[in-house]
Amino acid sequence: MQGLDTAAAIANSTGLEIRQHNAITTARYEMTACEMDIVFYLLSLLKKEDRIGTFYRVKVLDLQHLTGRQWNYQQFLEATSALRTREYVIEDNKRILQVGLLASAEYMKGEGVIELEISEKIRPYLIDLKRNFTSFRLQAAFSLSSKYAKRIYQIASQWKDKSETRTFTLHDLKVMLALKDPKGVEPEQYTKVSMFQKYVLDVAVTQINQNTDLHIGYELIKKGRSFESIRFQIKQQEPHQLPLPFEQPLDDSRLQMARQRLAELDIRDTRLIEQILGEARMVDELFAFCYKLKTGKVKASTNPGGLFLTVVGLRKSQAAPVKK
Repeated sequence: MQGLDTAAAIANSTGLEIRQHNAITTARYEMTACEMDIVFYLLSLLKKEDRIGTFYRVKVLDLQHLTGRQWNYQQFLEATSALRTREYVIEDNKRILQVGLLASAEYMKGEGVIELEISEKIRPYLIDLKRNFTSFRLQAAFSLSSKYAKRIYQIASQWKDKSETRTFTLHDLKVMLALKDPKGVEPEQYTKVSMFQKYVLDVAVTQINQNTDLHIGYELIKKGRSFESIRFQIKQQEPHQLPLPFEQPLDDSRLQMARQRLAELDIRDTRLIEQILGEARMVDELFAFCYKLKTGKVKASTNPGGLFLTVVGLRKSQAAPVKK
C-alpha cells in the first residue's frame, strides 16, 4: 500500500497516475454495493475548493437514474448509517490511519434529498482520488451490481494503460476485499480457491467485461502445489456507457447521459432532441422511461422511441396504452 507520507507528495507531482496513488483504492474496508454507489456519487460532487463543513446534497432520483436501480428511503437510511461506521484502514511502515467516510448524514423529509458531510481526515485522499477518477468511469462503476466487481474494477483501472496489474498475493487481495482479517480474528471467507473464483473473481470478470470500458482476465499463480498469488490481465474496450466527467456539474453530465439515452431509443431528430433536453420535466421523464424499459415495467419491443415520444406528448398515440 502507498504510505500516508508519500500520498501527499505524489498528489502534488506532475503526470500523476492513479496506480501510483493507491491509498483509498487498496485500503482495507467493507462496503455493500449500495454504499459504494453513494460514495461514487459523493465523489462526483466533491470540489477541491470546498471548505471544511461543506454539505453535499444527494438526490435519490439522480442516483436512481444513474444506477438504473430503484432506491427507497429505507435503503438510503441503512446505507448511510453503515457508512457512518465503516472504516478505511490506510497503513504504511510508520502508522495506521483508521478513518470513517461520513461525519454526518441528514435526511430532508419529503424532498428526496440527503445532505452528507465527509470526515475531514479523509478529504485529502478523496480529492486525490477524484483528480484521477478519469482512470475509471463513474457510470461503469454504477453499472456493476457486485461489490467485488466494483472493487476489482477500481483496482484494474489503476493499470489500464498496461497489459496487466502487479501480482497480488491472494492474502493481500482478500484483505483488500474484506474477505480476510489480517489479524486472524474474524473467519476468512471463501477459503477454497474454487469458491473464491466462483463467487468473487468470475462474477467480477463477467460484470466488468459486459459493462465497462475494460476487458479483464486473471491468472492464478502457484507456489508449490497451492495457489498463492493472482495477476489481472487488462485490455481497454469501447465503453458500454457514456462516461460522466467529474469536472462538469452533475446537470451537464445528466444532459450528456440524456443524449445517450435518446440515441439508444433511436430518436435522431435534432428538433425533438433539443426540445426534450430543454425541459427538465422531459429529461426526468426520459430517465424514468428508460428505467422502466430496462426493468420490464414498460413493454416496447418494436419502437420504444416512439412510445417515449407519445408518453411526453410529442407524438399522438395511435395505439392502446401499454401496460406498465
